[in-house]
Amino acid sequence: MAKTTKKETVDKKNAPKTENLKSWRPNKQQRFVLGCLLVLFSIALLVAFISFYVNGQWQTDQSAVSELGDRSEVVQNWLGKFGAYMADLIVYRGFGLASFVLVRLFFLTGLFLALEMSTKRLKSIWFWDLFAIIVVSVLFGFFATSAPELGGTIGYELNLFLQDYIGKTGTLLSLLFGLIIYLIFKIKLSPEKIQSYFDSTKKEFKSELGSLKPQQAESAYNLEEFAIEEDPELDNIHLKTEDTQFEINKEALKPTINHSSEIDLNPVVKPLQMDIKPATVAPVVHTEEFVVEKPEEEDIIEENLASRLVADFGLFDPTLDLSNYKFPTIDLLKEYSTGGITINQEELEENKNKIVDTLRNYKIEIAQIKATVGPSVTLYEIVPEAGIRISKIKSLEDDIALSLSALGIRIIAPIPGKGTIGIEVPNKNPTMVSMKSVIGSAKFQEAEMELPIALGKTISNETFVVDLAKMPHLLMAGATGQGKSVGLNAVLTSLLYKKHPAEVKFVLVDPKKVELTLFNKIERHYLAKLPDTEDAIITDNAKVVNTLNSLCVEMDNRYSLLKDAMVRNIKEYNEKFRARKLNPEAGHRFLPYIILVVDEFADLIMTAGKEVEIPIARLAQLARAIGIHLIIATQRPSVNVITGLIKANFPARIAFRVTSKIDSRTILDTQGADQLIGRGDLLYTNGNDVVRVQCAFIDTPEVEKITDFIGSQKAYATAYLLPEFVGEETGINLDMDISERDTLFREAAEIIVNAQQGSASLLQRKLKLGYNRAGRLIDQLEAAGIVGPFEGSKARSVNISDLSALDQFFNNEQN
Repeated sequence: MAKTTKKETVDKKNAPKTENLKSWRPNKQQRFVLGCLLVLFSIALLVAFISFYVNGQWQTDQSAVSELGDRSEVVQNWLGKFGAYMADLIVYRGFGLASFVLVRLFFLTGLFLALEMSTKRLKSIWFWDLFAIIVVSVLFGFFATSAPELGGTIGYELNLFLQDYIGKTGTLLSLLFGLIIYLIFKIKLSPEKIQSYFDSTKKEFKSELGSLKPQQAESAYNLEEFAIEEDPELDNIHLKTEDTQFEINKEALKPTINHSSEIDLNPVVKPLQMDIKPATVAPVVHTEEFVVEKPEEEDIIEENLASRLVADFGLFDPTLDLSNYKFPTIDLLKEYSTGGITINQEELEENKNKIVDTLRNYKIEIAQIKATVGPSVTLYEIVPEAGIRISKIKSLEDDIALSLSALGIRIIAPIPGKGTIGIEVPNKNPTMVSMKSVIGSAKFQEAEMELPIALGKTISNETFVVDLAKMPHLLMAGATGQGKSVGLNAVLTSLLYKKHPAEVKFVLVDPKKVELTLFNKIERHYLAKLPDTEDAIITDNAKVVNTLNSLCVEMDNRYSLLKDAMVRNIKEYNEKFRARKLNPEAGHRFLPYIILVVDEFADLIMTAGKEVEIPIARLAQLARAIGIHLIIATQRPSVNVITGLIKANFPARIAFRVTSKIDSRTILDTQGADQLIGRGDLLYTNGNDVVRVQCAFIDTPEVEKITDFIGSQKAYATAYLLPEFVGEETGINLDMDISERDTLFREAAEIIVNAQQGSASLLQRKLKLGYNRAGRLIDQLEAAGIVGPFEGSKARSVNISDLSALDQFFNNEQN
């Protein structure tokens, strides 16, 4: 027996490690340590997730997550790079807001392990919490498609997967079914509980009524006594109600009414009549309205004065300063195509047969098919047989593109406003849309819009004209070389052909320095700039911030004018000014539209960041009513450039061809821009439907001819001057009294002279001061001439070389 036991022990020692791991169970200390670790990990996740949403990490830290190995990379997450990575992995790429349930799971698991509680209940918690995470994530992905940080990538993709197979309605019903399952099995909600809840509320309502019964009884009894006097037939009803409801109050009522002859109806009826009369008779209100108000007579007199001025001098004409101005002629533009759209019947028939055969291979029969030929794309509208699911056709996008050997196929299922499914197929020989054909169209020439823009032609070969004043701001994005600069030139050319120089002004920002330089020739006609600046077209990113802040000042000034004029928008204000109802001596003036054009927004964000984003967001939020409109173009449609704050205020968007579906969703909140064919092919949306347009082509020589034609005419003395912006750094009051100096002024001066560096942070460290006091000391040192003026990110220069010169300075001040 001893030998056998020895063999057994030897076998256990030589057993494989995997069997030892399977049989391993943590002891009490190990469970406690593991539980504490999970609790701390859950708290860390909570901090990282909250920071992800509070600091807007999906905008600020997303680009830094991929470069975590770089120690110089700075993130905004409260838990540092680890927190940024975990939040990006679990929240943004995972389940969105539902990820907070994981914090609860890890916390409870840690408590169960640390406190040595039974894990049977923990298994149920894990099952139902994971179920809730999936349902909530898909729910946010369904309702918040434009905010991927709410549902996460998993929720968004699961939502798209479900919609491809069961549609939006089926997906919504599935989510409702999941919620019902959770309520029934987890929260234990049942019809009996709902019924008991309503019964309890009904009992509470009855008990509240019962507490008011004695007072109601007395009044009801008195009313019944009146009814007996007038109609004796109601005796039985009165007695019955008295026996059942008001038996308690009989004794209390006997001293007041002993006989029916004592009851007098008149005293009761009169108060009722008195109560009714004041409500029905209201002559007092009419007398108050009639007594009004002599100030209105003044308004009538003022209107008469304005009408007299209009009768004598006519309506105010803002174009009188350039009354001989001539708009550019259409002959300045080239005609690239003479015969219009060429229809290739063989190509149409071939594509139609390939589409029908491809769908038939997947057992999809078509009842009807129709083709609409556009400049660069042909739209095939199909009507499938009854019972065919739309999602099945939409999923065959790549198969149809393969059979047609086409560059990019875009399926619209269904076409809005029609009972058909659209398949957009690029033409083998696209037709160029010239700017001349668009500008010369009747739709543009007869457009009754404030700021009409002719972008190009749609698939149905109609000129596409939109109003910038109603957009009210435009965001353009697309990959390099896909037509953004041509699109900007088309926008500017449209306005030059339609609006007088007195009616519209442009603020042009061109970080590339070569795209918008041709418009320098019309500086004194159409451009606006800051005072004391040489070039109206801004190419230096450092000057962009001042220009944007100056536009904010102009916006505030214009709102003050609208407030004084008691109007709501620039159109009403200018109409009132034309009718001579506003006095120029009170500061009123005709307000032209101001259009800010930024050719490369991503470059500004990279160099200036928040200094650019904040004034642009403020202008986008508030400036539409006073006639300031923004057109922003970028070739980098990423979330750290086109942030949520920017997108929320730019409902009108133009997307040229991009390289990925993610970029398309960033611009349009939907895919499709990745299937465009380039060369001016674009998608336009203003928050509703997506319209495919072939952008009109305008070449550099054409723009040069237009600007030469305008620039050769009589112009204003200068460009339209924007208000001067004085920043916080340059607005320091340097006229400071010596007696008002800080007690640490001399000590601070010695520190600055010793270090030969004029910095507020240096004073903070050396004198252990707060930022505000250190800043005041620097202002006082500048006023005294010890340090130089503010120079941006550089430290201020020090005008005194050493301490002996500083002592001489103070001695001269005392003398």
